[in-house]
Amino acid sequence: MTDDNHMMELNQTYRGIAKPTNVLSFPMLQGEFSQVSPFLLGDIVVSVDTARKEAEEAGITLDERLSQLMIHGLLHLVGFDHEIGEDEAVEMEQKSLELLRLIETNPNLNPF
Repeated sequence: MTDDNHMMELNQTYRGIAKPTNVLSFPMLQGEFSQVSPFLLGDIVVSVDTARKEAEEAGITLDERLSQLMIHGLLHLVGFDHEIGEDEAVEMEQKSLELLRLIETNPNLNPF
């Protein structure tokens, strides 16, 4: 968990985008050092500042928004990617909803 300033630095460094974002995932099971710690999926970084704004705009609690973002980040760590195509986006949304229903009591809460 971090703030918008730190998230902007991370987003600039790793994605070349000079603005904060809500969630970033850093997989550890890919790349040159993927076997260093094969039981760790990676890191998920969430901007609480952005999450709070998005929760207010959506009319949900901060905890609910954090659940959405953590699920989204986790799915990226295990290989889901909504940015590569419509089918993949739909698949990721369905899995997000499935996981969200396991941890949140609000039946109207939608994925990411």
